[in-house]
Amino acid sequence: MNEHFKSIICKLIQPQKGKGSFFAFDLSEHLDREHTDNTDVGQALNSAFLVALAGSMHPASERAKRFLALFSETPEWTEVASFYLKGIDLVHQEIESMCTHDPGFTKRLDTLSQWLAHNENWFETEETAERMWSVFFPEATGIRAHEKERVQAFRAKRTVTITKLNTTPITDPARQILFTSNVLLTTPTASTSPDGLPFSHYIRKRLGEISREPQFHWYDHPIQVGVVPEKNEVLYGLRALDVALEFERTRGNIPPQGKTVCVLSVSVTHQGLQEIAKKYLEEELARSASLKNIDIYVFTEADTQRMIDEILAPAAAYYLHCDNPKELLSVFGVDGEYGRHYSFLKAIAPFWSIFLQPEIRATFKIDLDQVFPQRELVEQTGASALEHFKTPLWGAQGLDSNEQSVELGMIAGALVNEADIGKSLFTPDVPFPNRALSPDELIFYSALPQALSTEAEMLTRYVGDNLDGQRSCIQRIHVTGGTNGILVDSLRRYRPFTPSFIGRAEDQAYILSTLLRQDTQLAYVHEAGLIMRHDKKAFAQEAIESAYLGKLVGDYIRILYFSAYARALTNDVAKLKDVLDPFTGCFISRIPITIVYLRLGLKTASLFAEGKKEQGLAFIRIGAQRIITALDFMGGENSKLKDQYEKERLSWNLYYDTLSAIENGIADGHQFALDLRKKVQSIIKACAIGFG
Repeated sequence: MNEHFKSIICKLIQPQKGKGSFFAFDLSEHLDREHTDNTDVGQALNSAFLVALAGSMHPASERAKRFLALFSETPEWTEVASFYLKGIDLVHQEIESMCTHDPGFTKRLDTLSQWLAHNENWFETEETAERMWSVFFPEATGIRAHEKERVQAFRAKRTVTITKLNTTPITDPARQILFTSNVLLTTPTASTSPDGLPFSHYIRKRLGEISREPQFHWYDHPIQVGVVPEKNEVLYGLRALDVALEFERTRGNIPPQGKTVCVLSVSVTHQGLQEIAKKYLEEELARSASLKNIDIYVFTEADTQRMIDEILAPAAAYYLHCDNPKELLSVFGVDGEYGRHYSFLKAIAPFWSIFLQPEIRATFKIDLDQVFPQRELVEQTGASALEHFKTPLWGAQGLDSNEQSVELGMIAGALVNEADIGKSLFTPDVPFPNRALSPDELIFYSALPQALSTEAEMLTRYVGDNLDGQRSCIQRIHVTGGTNGILVDSLRRYRPFTPSFIGRAEDQAYILSTLLRQDTQLAYVHEAGLIMRHDKKAFAQEAIESAYLGKLVGDYIRILYFSAYARALTNDVAKLKDVLDPFTGCFISRIPITIVYLRLGLKTASLFAEGKKEQGLAFIRIGAQRIITALDFMGGENSKLKDQYEKERLSWNLYYDTLSAIENGIADGHQFALDLRKKVQSIIKACAIGFG
């Protein structure tokens, strides 16, 4: 049955004319012509991969394999060529395995092969796309031309019938909610001299030294120390939050002298930045912002390590007799992949409530490129941002559409793009796409299920008997990194976390760790109208563009990791996917390696075809390096990924058990616990930002 797959690839990459054409040239031509520079070689290697993937169906297949083998022996190209050679074998093995174990897949593959065999069918672009998706991306099938029906059906699937509203809802959000966000910091640009920056002598001196350190973490678009204030995401987001809180004060939601606590995790690309991060932020805020409604606390990896060394590890050893607490508790930190700081920003809330402010009952994360548009919120929803948190749905009990008992201990809002807010708050930030497809989108087209999920989940309004927000509501699976929160009680009972190897969609991954409980399940309640304005393009377009390739590769790795993570969680992946589909679940693929290699190959071919040669070359170099590493991490029955997940589950259980033990010790007046509380207060005081 692999021959059907090979024939599909051959048809996909062959030159065609007319409406259905993707490539107006024969990719095999790249193998023969003279390669004058590295971009030519890169294009030829990618073309050779696609041709070789078509196997005997393409006349140049063997020549393409020899081409790849030749370059795999050259030092400069061995990584890329070997990556492609490995991919040919892995893809064919994966497809063969699927055909062996799933007759339905084999039938769809056969049907698609026969359809593409007739050239005239390529002009039926929508039908061709549906047939392609039926094999490679079934989550997108049947949506186009049926959007309204699919939205209604999907809302019915996400409906929860309330059995008990929260009898003690949040009543004072400014005081009871710990707001959190993440800051990504990196060194100044290579062309920027630290001596010319408007910081203290100490920071300028250290920046010069730190810039010579090896980089040990990479992020999509970190803030460069020294960037002009109008392009500094920290300043932008904190000012906006301060303005939103001042608005709340005018409505009587915050007392005259009251302040809201905001915890910032600071993830850095160079280790030395941990040392100066707090002072840098203090100086930047003192010079460029006047914040009167927020108490800000900053946590770097060094700070979280101190919390482990001086508080958590000693308590775990003393109360729980744990032999290696420091190693297990190292999961509590902020540097590394995005999943790490995301879990920290949730887990800090019970720590805060036990040691510092017992009134803290929840945490809510915002992204610093997002703003509470208070005037529009009040005009169009009847409530300000903080007033939305008072809903008794947050913490309610209910039954989902499958009669599964759920606890709505988490809350999720939505986003509206700055360019669209003039139309309405309820304008989807991801609308249904209406454009021609690129070749790689025939293989994977997440924009379509994302648009469906956005419309059906995120923009639901409670306006009728079917969904009145009292007897029924929507539960959310699809959430964004900002605009979501969790009650401390729910957090401590269910202990959700995002594994630290998750580098993209850490927000989507968070709930996966709790979905397989046999009893009551933790769920997000959709708070209709809790909408933040997304301003990223308004002030950081350059950062978005510069991060494009890395983000795209991150999306590919997301498919590999989500697919492997689902298999680590359960043997019944289909059942898990049924809960998560269409959007979150679409990254859990039955043929993830095939999808990733085809997406990369076709996207690269498109970049070169569009004349973006330097971008195409950078893409395959980044892709080869990162995807090979990911394949090694997630491969095998007992993969490193599975081991890491299981270790982190134990680690987070230890964290919450340790907190409970300390809490009991404090309640009993135990001196050891009371001494720990004093140490915590000292540590947290050192993390406080002083400015203005």
